[in-house]
Amino acid sequence: MPQSIQTPEPFDPVYEEPLQPPEGHKSASKLERVLRKGLFAVTAELNPPDSADPRDVFKAAEPLREIADAINATDASGANCHMSSMGISSLLSRVGLSPVLQISCRDRNRIAIQGDVLGAAALGVGNVLCLTGDGVGVGDQPGAKPVFDFDCMSLLRTLKTMRDEGTFLSGRKLTTTPKIFLGAAANPCIPPLEWRADRLEKKAVAGADFIQTNYVYDIEVFKEYMKRVRDLGSHEKTFILGGVGPLASAKSARWMRTNVPGIHVPDAVVERLEKAEKPGDEGKKICIELIQQMREIEGIAGVHVMAYRREHLVGEIIEDSGILKERIDADTNKRAAAK
Repeated sequence: MPQSIQTPEPFDPVYEEPLQPPEGHKSASKLERVLRKGLFAVTAELNPPDSADPRDVFKAAEPLREIADAINATDASGANCHMSSMGISSLLSRVGLSPVLQISCRDRNRIAIQGDVLGAAALGVGNVLCLTGDGVGVGDQPGAKPVFDFDCMSLLRTLKTMRDEGTFLSGRKLTTTPKIFLGAAANPCIPPLEWRADRLEKKAVAGADFIQTNYVYDIEVFKEYMKRVRDLGSHEKTFILGGVGPLASAKSARWMRTNVPGIHVPDAVVERLEKAEKPGDEGKKICIELIQQMREIEGIAGVHVMAYRREHLVGEIIEDSGILKERIDADTNKRAAAK
């Protein structure tokens, strides 16, 4: 006799509703809350593993857990393949950390990107960094086919439309909009210097809520850049985080400025590393000094720390810079004033 077919139990997944943005906020991300409070924010970059093991992600994130207001998951930076930004962002969200999903226009078209953003928002990702992306020729698989259906400007405008107007680029309505804090990158210290502030302004107008700059090692050039940014009023439209990172040696500094697009390392910094007895310690000291100098520049809302495969140094750098003490003191003073 045929066996009777049993009716399956109703599907009732264990599911936590995503956090909703506070009033006046675009997302529920910690980064946005910190910036809107006027605190000096800290973001850091997690370099993705060549691995499918989530423990490798958590190991890299551990030194950043108590330090960073958000952790960037890079998206095949330098056109080199690693674990995806989406995968890392999902894992970080799962353990209560605040990731920044990076999207490079190099690898996906507009259909895939818009779908990815909805999926990321459903997973609790609150920050998205929009990048055009390095060309495939600089990576380790130069035969890959580039996409570049968008650039960072059109990507920003599209995601802003999805969030604020509730439609896809096609005009089709969304049932639920993604609650996301939109970011973009900036290169303040490479020619043509006179155009760099204008480009940041365009990104702010296109929808960037925050900007993370590339590495800054020439503070005087950066000060001039920020003066032009202030003249345009861009610092009032978007939160700007200055990019910093510890240099390991004079050799690595030379390699970076020769081989990594968008990075300027002045001769004075290279010479300082050459003369140091412990170049690694000197590189860390330079990074701390840059953070302290950026803290004094009008229009700078935080720092973005990039320590490639050296995430363990980020905590020491931020601690020694004095940022955390300033934030604790500011919070204490606010609480006292509220009583």
